[in-house]
Amino acid sequence: MNLQASPPPSNLFYQSRQRRPLVGEARGIYIWDADGRRYIDGSSGAMVANIGHGNEHVLDAMRSQMAKTTFAYRLHFENEPAERLARLTASRMPEGLDRVFFVSGGSEAVESAIKLARQHAVATGREGRWKIISRYPSYHGSTLGALALTGMELMSGPFEPMLRQMPKIPAPTCYLDRDDLSMEERGIRYADLLRDEIELQGPESVLGFIMEPVGGAATGALVAPDSYYRRVTEICREYGILLILDEVMSGAGRTGRFLAAEHWDLKPDIVALSKGFAAGYAPLGAMVAQRDIADAVLAAGGFVHGYTYAGNPLACAAGLAVLEEIERLELCANAREVGDLLMAELSGLKARYPFIGDVRGKGLLLAFELVSDPEFMTPLPREIDAHIHLVEEAYSRGLIIYSRRTRGGLEGDHFMVCPPLITSREQVGEIMEVLTASLDAFSDRLDLPRGNH
Repeated sequence: MNLQASPPPSNLFYQSRQRRPLVGEARGIYIWDADGRRYIDGSSGAMVANIGHGNEHVLDAMRSQMAKTTFAYRLHFENEPAERLARLTASRMPEGLDRVFFVSGGSEAVESAIKLARQHAVATGREGRWKIISRYPSYHGSTLGALALTGMELMSGPFEPMLRQMPKIPAPTCYLDRDDLSMEERGIRYADLLRDEIELQGPESVLGFIMEPVGGAATGALVAPDSYYRRVTEICREYGILLILDEVMSGAGRTGRFLAAEHWDLKPDIVALSKGFAAGYAPLGAMVAQRDIADAVLAAGGFVHGYTYAGNPLACAAGLAVLEEIERLELCANAREVGDLLMAELSGLKARYPFIGDVRGKGLLLAFELVSDPEFMTPLPREIDAHIHLVEEAYSRGLIIYSRRTRGGLEGDHFMVCPPLITSREQVGEIMEVLTASLDAFSDRLDLPRGNH
């Protein structure tokens, strides 16, 4: 539904022709359009606005930096915000990850990670290693390098002739399996697919394995059994391949820890960060690498890679203030506590709406999936476009949620409910009130079954 009947013509184009209202202002978890209508930012944009909108500490830090300089090229000057942010970032990482490379977004962070991994192989005499195994479905970015890792034909299909596709293994979608195994046994089975793929590709050719510890848009906040993470780590060490964690969406406190990796005590070799890292206040991300990896590449002649805005002082001033706010406001703890409440509320919807087949996630990275048959998790018919209709029902009522298609981007419908980490328990009630009304209208529109209230 188009809430703005006659928007003025625009020279902009993005993914589609769909138009939205002109934004007015934003504060906390709310956004107002130019006509004064309020929306609850129930997805933090694209899981970005972790500390909410209009945070005065961040805005003051940016104003202060703007009065000094907004740009200083890294080959000409060092700058204090970048140095301070790098130190603070390193202090939040697992031991040994203390070499930081700043970028402008998540795709760049992933691209930087795989290029550093490859250069490290060359610098250490392992030129034959170049393959990075990823998962299907998955999403790691839209640059050609990151897209080669992405397991989603909808995104990569048009560019197939331009890509050197990387090997994929199935994502650990244990909730879909119908067998006699326990969840822990399923986790091990999925992890062992990594070993199988390494052997198939030839261990001497495999450089690394990349995954999101908690799934993002491609799998809808997918969390594997604990056994999966332990076994994947063991396999990476066994074969001497790098463990690369894409924490672009799950990092910066979103799951209740600064890194989602901390839930399983994972020790990655390289981490990609963005989105909540600067929480939408500036385009910013980071690749963080083990000291010995970066040092080997620098010793061999330097990292053949870079971006004009890497380490931009204004962006880094914003990022530094965001990380300070995450700590000052104890937002990791709030994400855990409020996330538990929101998870319980979403899970409670399954009795009212039998077409909700699964609710999953950690902290405030949560999603629910719609199905036609909850026993067998059969997707709703793709032609009804459920992932579009529910988003529009919620939007028309002033709630923003985020949807994608779960099964490789082609069918299945999941919805991410990921409000800012500052969300209160009372605001969870607001979100659920609008979401419930939206689900009622959605089920009526598509003639879907309704259970007990």
